[in-house]
Parts: sequence; C-alpha cells; structure tokens
Amino acid sequence: MNGKKQKKLNYEELALFCEQFAMTLDAGLNHMDGISVMLEDAMSEDGKVILETILGKLHEGLRLNESMEATGVFPKYCLDMIRIGETSGKLDEVMHSLSFHYTREQNISEGIKNSLKYPFIIIGMMFIVILVLVIKVLPIFNQVFVQLGSEMTGFSRSMMQFGSMIGTYSVVFISILIVLISLYWFFLRTENGKAKFASFCSRFFLTRALYEKIAVGRFASGMALTLNAGLRPEESLEMVATMVDNETVSAKIANCLELVRQGHSFSASLVEAGIFNNLYSRMIAVSGKSGTVDKALEKIATKYDEEVDSRISNIISILEPTLVIVFSIVVCMILLSVMLPLMSIMTSIG
Repeated sequence: MNGKKQKKLNYEELALFCEQFAMTLDAGLNHMDGISVMLEDAMSEDGKVILETILGKLHEGLRLNESMEATGVFPKYCLDMIRIGETSGKLDEVMHSLSFHYTREQNISEGIKNSLKYPFIIIGMMFIVILVLVIKVLPIFNQVFVQLGSEMTGFSRSMMQFGSMIGTYSVVFISILIVLISLYWFFLRTENGKAKFASFCSRFFLTRALYEKIAVGRFASGMALTLNAGLRPEESLEMVATMVDNETVSAKIANCLELVRQGHSFSASLVEAGIFNNLYSRMIAVSGKSGTVDKALEKIATKYDEEVDSRISNIISILEPTLVIVFSIVVCMILLSVMLPLMSIMTSIG
C-alpha cells in the first residue's frame, strides 16, 4: 500500500463501500469487475490505494475477504460477514445488509456527537460572556464605586476577585483549557478515546440507559444480519458478542450463549437471558415458533433505533434550555449585584 499506513474506515465510508459493491453485484459483475468499476470512479487517493490493493490481491488468487483484510482498513466483523456471504452464496444480500448496518451505526454516532456539540457551544459562549464580565466589566464598576466613596460587596466582589485571580494566573487557566480541548479531541476523534468515552457513558447514571439501548439495538441488528447470512445461532452469538461494548448487555449475551450451548432453543434463550424488554421478548418467543426470529430481530433493531433517536432528542431538548437558564441566572446575578447598589448610591446622592 505504497508504504503508507491507511487509517481505519469510518462508518460512513464502510456503508458507502458496501452499498457500491452490492450494486455491482446486483448488476451481475464478478468481484474483480466490481472492484475495477469502483476504482474507476474513486475520487480520493486513499480510496484508490485501497481498491488497487484489493484488486491486486484478487488477481493473486485470494478470496475477497482476504484481499480486503490485506488493506488493514476494514473491521473484523465486516470481513467475517463477507467471508460468510461468499461461502453461502449470499454476498449481495450481505453487502446490502452491511451497508444498512453501518449506516445505522453512523446515524447513532452522529446523534451522540450532535447531542454533545450544541451544549458545549452554549457552555463555551456563556463562559466567555461571564469571563468578560468578571475580568473587564466589574473592575470598571468597582472604580465607579470607589469614586463615589463606596465599594463593591457580596457576590459581585467575590466575582471580581475571581476575575482578578484569573488575570493573575492566566497561564495556568490557559493550560487547563488546552488540556480540556485535548481531552475533547482524544475522546471524540480517536478510536481509543471513543472506546473509553463509550465505556464511561455506559456506567454514568445519566447516560447508562441510553447506551444500554444502543448496545441492545446493535446486538439485534448484528444477529439479524448473521442469521440472514445462514449462520447457526451459536455462531451468530459468538460473532456479535465482539461488537457489543456494554458490560451489562455483554453479560446477558454470554448467558444466552451458554443456554444455547446447553441445548435450549435460540428464542427461549434470548427470552430467558433478558436481553430485551417484555414486549420484544414476546415478539422473539412468537417468532421462534414460526421460524422468523431473524425478521423479528430486524424489526426490534429498527425500534431501538427509533427509541435511541427519541432519547437523544429529549436529552438535547432538556439540556440546551437548562444550560441557557443556568448561565443567564449567573449573568443576571452579577449585573444585579452591581447595578442595585449603584442605583441606591445614585439615589442617595440625588
């Protein structure tokens, strides 16, 4: 790969690759012709390098999943599913399913990112307003009080002293700000950081329920995909378990896998493990009798998508006005603590 290490593809890029390759398969092209067509349309240099590597490995006689693995940019789950699709003769269906799966993951990732972005912007703007007040505005008012033979007291004096401290130790505060920005970049822009952030949110009491829903929805989507590809329930559980990064859900999946290995039916094991709520567990139980568990899991994954979107929207709708109200109260307290005594002095002078 020209000696240059390629970074892992993100969810959006994976979804686009899978969808484009699925379209070439639908058109009746074989693997090599499909990759060749995609290479002709590739716009970025990195994309061309990836497709050239895949095509070169295919010409050497490697299977598609092995050729893609040689690029080092595709996740293990994607490669495993493509291997299964090749073996079962359902590669076109698998590629369409993978495209849908990674589109879903991208939507969840963007939803979480957006839910954090706007509150941080509001916090940043209001924090700047407060800093300007305590560093620049309050000292001016204090000079006015001194000229009138008085001085600032109470809350306004404390805030002015805080502003003075910020000015004195500005280097320290700037260093802290740089550290915070670096942490933000690490947790939301790097793979290791994202994993640590997800692990924290899955334990934090305010976000625990949301991340558990995300993990269960990811499990349902992955199980539907692997079962549709022709895997046995035990194999599907083993593969999908590696996708779930929530300890609570992972423990339930492990319990379900153990029940299946003991000879219990797949649907009964899902119900007994308690992975889904009562309504979805009933759907699984009924679908198990009719042999349509994969279809039920697809519907459940879609429902969890909707629930996650709704939960994120609710968090944003509550968080944003709450932050605005809190910071507005702080600003008002600063201004009132200065203006009311000043008005009183001016009245007595008049």
